[in-house]
Amino acid sequence: MQQAKVVEVSAAVLQRPDGSFLLAQRPSDKIWAGYWEFPGGKVEPGETAHHALVRELREELGIEVKTAYPWLTRVFTYPHATVRLNFFRVTAWSGEPHPHEGQQFSWQHPTEVSVAPVLPANAPILRALELPSLYAISNAAEVGVEEFLRRLEAALLNGLRLVQVREKNLSRNELRELAQRVAALAHAHGAKVLLNGDVALAQEVGADGVQLTAAQLVELRERPDAEWCAASCHNMEELRRAEALGCDFALLSPVMPTKSHPGAPHLGWEKFTAIAAGSSIPVYALGGLTHDDMQTAWQHGAHGLALLRQAW
Repeated sequence: MQQAKVVEVSAAVLQRPDGSFLLAQRPSDKIWAGYWEFPGGKVEPGETAHHALVRELREELGIEVKTAYPWLTRVFTYPHATVRLNFFRVTAWSGEPHPHEGQQFSWQHPTEVSVAPVLPANAPILRALELPSLYAISNAAEVGVEEFLRRLEAALLNGLRLVQVREKNLSRNELRELAQRVAALAHAHGAKVLLNGDVALAQEVGADGVQLTAAQLVELRERPDAEWCAASCHNMEELRRAEALGCDFALLSPVMPTKSHPGAPHLGWEKFTAIAAGSSIPVYALGGLTHDDMQTAWQHGAHGLALLRQAW
């Protein structure tokens, strides 16, 4: 049986500084008429996905792309075709989007999408857009529990919205108490909390999800019962496994040399890009990085940064 040809498509997540993004309604003369989607179109022969993105947004919206970061790639099979959607986050452009093809536009927020129906392939993209650029990993063992909680509250007041509790040196009772306090503090500020490695304890303390270790990725046959599920990955095989398991996002590390593992091998940005390229789930860059590396991470296909010491 001949394998169906995959249609390459470039899709744009036009993002304004407030986090809102643009959706367009498909016109009446196209298949799936009336459905909402991210702007974009087919990659023509000889084009790169980025070139197609720039051309499509010029033709469809009348804007000129200034800054576009490679983001996610999702393959979706519709009854009429299988498409590979190459998503870019477009953060800067010139001109005001206006319909060149008679379509309707609407600026939306990830947690409050008010238009329907949305094309089926885009549902995971809307969920991924809920994730902030910074993922902070706890460091109570090094700075002390009370000092860590003080720094956590300051970070939450400054906009931190995603936290992982990862404390390998605490007893389970100590970890339970810390995780409960972190969850209460984070939830009061509208932030999400994931607990490293322990699904049962994550549920017990009211965390929003679990961060799976690389070892757990190999062992698990199905996604844990958690609202949010992330995975710690170090190579292509582990990232593919995280995707297959249905994880919402992944950490890929170490990108650079780290204080905790001096002299250990690290990926570097080139290898990070090669592994993250084509991922269907957001990938955070971790290891030896600072807040100043955010734009570099975006340029290399990362959703954002995961920081340990530098987060606090």
